[in-house]
Amino acid sequence: MIKAKFQAAAFGGTPDDVEAAFYDAMQHGEVDKLMACWADEDDIVCVHPGGPRLMGPVAIRAAFEAMFANGTIQASPQHLRRVESVASAVHSLVERIEVMTPEGPRHAYVVATNVFHKTAQGWRMVVHHASPGTKHAAEASADVAQVLH
Repeated sequence: MIKAKFQAAAFGGTPDDVEAAFYDAMQHGEVDKLMACWADEDDIVCVHPGGPRLMGPVAIRAAFEAMFANGTIQASPQHLRRVESVASAVHSLVERIEVMTPEGPRHAYVVATNVFHKTAQGWRMVVHHASPGTKHAAEASADVAQVLH
């Protein structure tokens, strides 16, 4: 398999910076910028709500290109929870998606997990896993205490 090479992303040096660039690229339908957020590895993984597990940059890029063919994705990350270490970070969040319906704009919710690794190119996404959510789940996650003990 030919390994696709991507231009290094032009953002800062934290998982938060990569995540912000990822969602900004979705909101503007910029597949090159979105793919620059991903690690340059064949084993990166993306799962969209109700969709199959996509493995590798070629499959992930094709899925986002197909999605952007229908317009941009107005996803706003909310209720972020972080678990971070020296070389990896896991972000659990709720995406609030604006969807246009015949009655006007409506909101849908997606529960997502984004995993980042520190690579030679800096922090990069290695997993984006999204599942259908509900407004109730989004509101409930806002009430969860930050401290376990």
